[in-house]
Amino acid sequence: MATQYVTCPNCKTQNINAGGRCSNCGTSMPVSPMPMQQVYTTQPPGSDKKLLAGLLGIFLGGLGIHKFVLGYKTEGIIMLSVYLIGLFLCGVPSLVMAIIGIVEGIMYLTKSEEEFYQTYIANKKAWF
Repeated sequence: MATQYVTCPNCKTQNINAGGRCSNCGTSMPVSPMPMQQVYTTQPPGSDKKLLAGLLGIFLGGLGIHKFVLGYKTEGIIMLSVYLIGLFLCGVPSLVMAIIGIVEGIMYLTKSEEEFYQTYIANKKAWF
């Protein structure tokens, strides 16, 4: 059975249709989708970025390109800046950024579609 996502009437966050509370604001959720509400039965919106962000994190992680793909502009600029400055400082900061990118890329690829959506798209968890 496909997972259904229901929009919170209060904060507009997409939640798995569990009939409980919103994962973002705690508002009581309806047991079934509300009329005229968009229900996602195939993939959560934004989860199509999972593969691209994961591969970019592994192969070009130090440059922070995977952050830009997910819409984290500030974090991407931080990673890119530290990487480029690190090239002039014996490469240690660049190596650290590359390791962070590899770890994040692996984390993106090992999460399910629902986990990826909830963690990185809906809740905007920028680091690890």
